[in-house]
Amino acid sequence: MPLSRDAVLLRIFIGEDDKAGHRPLYEAIVLKAREMGLAGATVLRGPMGFGHSSHLHTTKILRLSQDLPLVIEIVDGEDKITQFVAAIEPLMGSALITTEKVKVIRYGESGPCEPD
Repeated sequence: MPLSRDAVLLRIFIGEDDKAGHRPLYEAIVLKAREMGLAGATVLRGPMGFGHSSHLHTTKILRLSQDLPLVIEIVDGEDKITQFVAAIEPLMGSALITTEKVKVIRYGESGPCEPD
């Protein structure tokens, strides 16, 4: 499905240990994005970070990493992103969710994105 040049980037900042029921929250979010037909989703794992609690989460050589920061990025049209955020709101606990307008240069192998 083509993606418009003018799109929205959704970023969701969560912890690796966050859950939606018995499933990891990041997995529930990505599966919901796929179910709703969004253009794609990527989960990025950070080696260090802190959030609202100011508790530092980091990887260290001498200890196992715990609850590392994750960022989920999704790009799609504004309407689809708005509907998606509403759909995942019941799953969310402590998280930071941001959006920003972006210009899509290329999506997939078919060529440039459709002009608006």
